[in-house]
Amino acid sequence: MRLLEHIPHADRVYRTALGAQVCNDSRKTLAQLPENSVDLIVTSPPFALLREKEYGNESQNAYVEWIHTFGVAVQRVLKPTGSFVLDLGGAYERGKPVRSLYQFRVLIDLCDNVGFRLAEEFYCHNPAKLPSPIEWVNKRKIRAKDSVNTLWWLSKTDWPKANVSRVLAPYSERMKKLIENPEKFYKPKGRPSGHDISKGFGTDNGGAIPSNLLQYPNTEATSAYLRRCKSIAREGHPARFPADLPSFFVKFLTDPGDVVLDIFSGSNTTGRVCEDLGREWLSIEERRDYAALSVVRFTSEDLSPERLRALVEQIEGGGCHDVPLRPPQTNLPVDGGEIALLL
Repeated sequence: MRLLEHIPHADRVYRTALGAQVCNDSRKTLAQLPENSVDLIVTSPPFALLREKEYGNESQNAYVEWIHTFGVAVQRVLKPTGSFVLDLGGAYERGKPVRSLYQFRVLIDLCDNVGFRLAEEFYCHNPAKLPSPIEWVNKRKIRAKDSVNTLWWLSKTDWPKANVSRVLAPYSERMKKLIENPEKFYKPKGRPSGHDISKGFGTDNGGAIPSNLLQYPNTEATSAYLRRCKSIAREGHPARFPADLPSFFVKFLTDPGDVVLDIFSGSNTTGRVCEDLGREWLSIEERRDYAALSVVRFTSEDLSPERLRALVEQIEGGGCHDVPLRPPQTNLPVDGGEIALLL
């Protein structure tokens, strides 16, 4: 991982063939990285919710200024072709059925005061999300269920790297029939909308251009991460990315071998996605317990709960471990010393 040499040994938690988990305030870590060195930062910070979460979140009043400080740090390390994707959930104002505008104020601040461009806005629908807030939706029944997050795709310049052909959506059944027999379904001509529908409309391009409305149910109750956390009697991170979300933007906005960061990594879904897609990655999490526990995403399913628990406890105690794990009791030089990695 090219950027790891800039990270102090004390901040390193574990590393893989392609990336590393770091424990620190991400603003401090970003300040240690070279300018113009990162291709994509995709992240989901704690939202500006009214109820304080166990993992920590800023109040709505302070949120814009708080995110601003990360935005400044992000812009410095992004390449001119790089992108910053920020996932923000909606919220209500305290005590009344009125929506907060905090995520839109974040967008305006990052564009007007930090210098980002809004390449495109995305929305992610989670059909599995439970109705909330209870007062307005379940009890009084005066608002609909809030199940859509905003995602701001921001860029440092007008021309960030992107290739939508890498994230094509499956064709609908009707489109598949049209491709099989175009003449049966349409005749090439102009449409009232101004679109010119030519013969090429019936060409099979391997999939449909996706819309900016994504749909990924966040149903991880039986995920390998939670299952392995449960096996060692640990509570997993309570706010996890659905893996399809960072996967979409990693494939869309980067090439194999590019560098991807997550500056609020939590359970490190982004790092796991990048490892699978062949991107170098650096994940930054301020809490050592969450950072250490995320190693379960990278260890073998064959590792027993006893040995997995011992590994997590070792990582929580300090030092940097290599994964995937080596044979039992193999001494490996790590960060200037040697540690015994347990299978």
